[in-house]
Amino acid sequence: MDNVIVITVDGPAGAGKSTVAKKLAKKLGLGFMDTGAMYRALTVKALRRKIKLDDEMSLVALAHETHIDLVDESGAALKVLLDGEDVSEAIRSSEVTNNTFYIARAPGVREVMVHWQREMGKRRSMVGDGRDLGTVVFPGAAHKFYLDADFKVRCQRRIDELKAKGQKVDEAALEKDLAERDRCDFTRKVGPLKKADDAILIDSTRMTIDEAVETMVKHIQGMA
Repeated sequence: MDNVIVITVDGPAGAGKSTVAKKLAKKLGLGFMDTGAMYRALTVKALRRKIKLDDEMSLVALAHETHIDLVDESGAALKVLLDGEDVSEAIRSSEVTNNTFYIARAPGVREVMVHWQREMGKRRSMVGDGRDLGTVVFPGAAHKFYLDADFKVRCQRRIDELKAKGQKVDEAALEKDLAERDRCDFTRKVGPLKKADDAILIDSTRMTIDEAVETMVKHIQGMA
């Protein structure tokens, strides 16, 4: 469809890209693609099946027998469906968070995921957030952004997010986990996290979510 456009928002964990991309999509009246949720959903299934997470062949086979849907209904939170089951809450558990990188680093799994994501991008205009959307999945996206923030700020945002959900947080452990996630994201062999050459860098360290969204809207509208 010639009139379908894709806007990508890449960046490290804790930069706020999922929240920003979601608000940007709503403001522009577009769909929202949470690619991280897709990897998390497959992680849920792998953990349930007790599959060894370093066994790429088993993970690829699992991906091929899995159906993941992102249901973006107007006025409602994004639903993540795993083989028809709503796993929107399950994918946010600490166990899933700490193991998703195994799924994301497997080349065969990423190949399946990228195919799914590109198919979604053909069907409707959307804003997507992830690690390699602008570099690998949608290199020809209409607009690309790379959302970043100071490491300490990203840690604090994740801490605040978990506390707001009533979860107890080991702050030292969380900071260590985030640093490890960064290392894995930046150094993995397939689809590493990096800014696309034509992406606009948005440093959200001293920005609110709404300010980051407005900055992106101005760039999209050619006002920045």
